[in-house]
Amino acid sequence: MALNFIWKIAGALADALHLPGFPKHKEPKFDKKKVTVIFVLGGTGAGKGTQCSLLVEKYNFSHLSTGDLLRAEQDRLDSQFGDLIRTHIREGEIVPMEVVVKLLENAMCAVLESKTGEGWGDGKGRFLVDGFPRKMDQALKFEEDVCTSSLVLFFTTNEETMLERLLERGKTSSRDDDNIESIKKRFATYKETTMPVIEHYEKSGKVAEVDSSPSVDEIHAVAAAAVAKVLT
Repeated sequence: MALNFIWKIAGALADALHLPGFPKHKEPKFDKKKVTVIFVLGGTGAGKGTQCSLLVEKYNFSHLSTGDLLRAEQDRLDSQFGDLIRTHIREGEIVPMEVVVKLLENAMCAVLESKTGEGWGDGKGRFLVDGFPRKMDQALKFEEDVCTSSLVLFFTTNEETMLERLLERGKTSSRDDDNIESIKKRFATYKETTMPVIEHYEKSGKVAEVDSSPSVDEIHAVAAAAVAKVLT
């Protein structure tokens, strides 16, 4: 983190003094004063999608699911990333950072050009980014290139509950990764790579932890209260 900060300062000085050989200081594509980004994290099956739908309805967010974006890209004709994404999802592994960040940036651009209503217009927008970032390099890359986040909603519950929910979903979802073998791989990947992201944002006071074991309405009340503080 310290090294990353130093390089940013060096880039800013290089820009000001027109010095060669130093990295250029790059501003994120979107201004955090206009674009609100909330990361939504939690183990697979923690209920993130359900809560995102409710928050979209209440606060007029745009809900971007990295899982949905990746699945759409893998099925898109002539996609250069299709095979790579398919393999990583099947093995419960994280898709390369550059692919995920670029898909999110493209999706945000498209939404900003088309969505209207409360919180939108004149370059303003509100995004719930579901299932991202899952690794520290993703977090740093997104905030450097795309937009600084305002909050991390962290939904927590036990693995038994998540496994039960996913297996039930698998009966109708037709998803290749809703099986016990893939689910357990995803649990292991989550513990190894995503928890450090949570710990990183906790240090800056950006994490709102939400117990996703109670009823949907109870969970929503807690999540909505956390989001309201950011939008005030």
